[in-house]
This record gives sequence, C-alpha cells and structure tokens, in this order.
Amino acid sequence: TPLGRLGDAAADIGPVAVFLASSSARYVTGQTIVADGGGFLGL
Repeated sequence: TPLGRLGDAAADIGPVAVFLASSSARYVTGQTIVADGGGFLGL
C-alpha cells in the first residue's frame, strides 16, 4: 500500500466504527468508507 504497511483492524478501523456508532455521526448517511491504506490510488 502507499502507506507502506498492512492495516490493523483495531487501530485503523476501530476508531471509525466508534465514531459511526456515536451521536456525532447522526448526520452521516449512505456513505462508503474505504479503509485500504491508499490502495485506491493505484487504480
């Protein structure tokens, strides 16, 4: 990946899941959140 490391579910995805489960994300709807370490840049 462009970040030069493999992802860690707890460190990289966990905080996003916590945010989405919180009331702070109450206005977030219908989004796709890509956690690929920048791999999308290679397309």
